[in-house]
Formats: sequence, structure tokens, C-alpha cells
Amino acid sequence: MIQYSGRRDPRFVRIHRGGLLDEAHHRLLASWAADCAEHVLPLFTAKVPEDDRPRRAIETARAWARGEATIGEAREAAYAAHAAARSVSDPVASQVARAAGHAVATAHMADHELGAALFAIKAARLAAPPSEAMAAGERECQWQREQLPGAIRELVLSDEERRNKKLGSVFTC
Repeated sequence: MIQYSGRRDPRFVRIHRGGLLDEAHHRLLASWAADCAEHVLPLFTAKVPEDDRPRRAIETARAWARGEATIGEAREAAYAAHAAARSVSDPVASQVARAAGHAVATAHMADHELGAALFAIKAARLAAPPSEAMAAGERECQWQREQLPGAIRELVLSDEERRNKKLGSVFTC
């Protein structure tokens, strides 16, 4: 049996690579990350309706979670979504595209699940009037937590707690 010795949290490294994460939980993480990105996708399409790269990334994340897409396809979709994020001038749209990129990147590296959630929260904050930004972020965070499947709930919540300070304390809902 392989023993994982890298820097990533072994709970997010697949068993066949020496970590603790099984395939079923990995697929649930990708599906939940896609939920997070899809929830804010209308903020992107309202600004850049002709660019479908974030939507395709979310679709690819869902396809991978169902066993219908390869890691290579997921990686390409992640690159495309992040390229969309760099190509738009609107900060809300950029954050949404980053959420989609991280959602599909979860197929390759499971710990990208929080990237999807993080950038969705950032998009919600930026889309709200400044006086309501924090509350909008908290609502988004709460919505995300309500979508968490029971099988991965404790894993994701503990990851939020562990990485919250590093990620700007966005997971405070």
C-alpha cells in the first residue's frame, strides 16, 4: 500500500495515491463544488452571456461526478474557466468563472472543493451593494452548507475551519 507523504491534507488525497479519500466521497465533493459554482452562474451569464466556458466547466464537473468525463476533460474545462476569469473585466463575473474552474478542478484535486465555495461567496459579496456585501456572503455560505451531502458534511466543514483564516475568513456563517 502506498503511503502519502505530500503537503496536501491526506483526507483529500485518493486512497490509490496513499491518501484517505475514496472514489464515492471524491465524486460527492465534485458534485457539491459544482452546486456552489452553479448557484452564482447567473451572475456571470448576466454580464457575459456569450461566454459558456464557466457553464461548460460546471457541466464537466457534474459529468465527472457521474463517471462520464475523464480527469483530462476536467482539467481542460478548468483551464478554460480560469481563462474566462482572466478575460473578463467585471470582478463579479471573474469570481464566478473562478468558482466554476475550481469546481471542475475538484475532479483532479479534491481539495479544490473549497475554491468553488470561496469564489462563489466572493461573487455574492461583490454583486451586493457594499452595505449588504457581508450579509450576502453569509447567505451564500449558509446556502452552500445546506447543500452539503451528509457523507461529506464533516469533511468539508472541518476543511473550512482549517483553512478559513488563510482564505480570508469567508466561511463564517
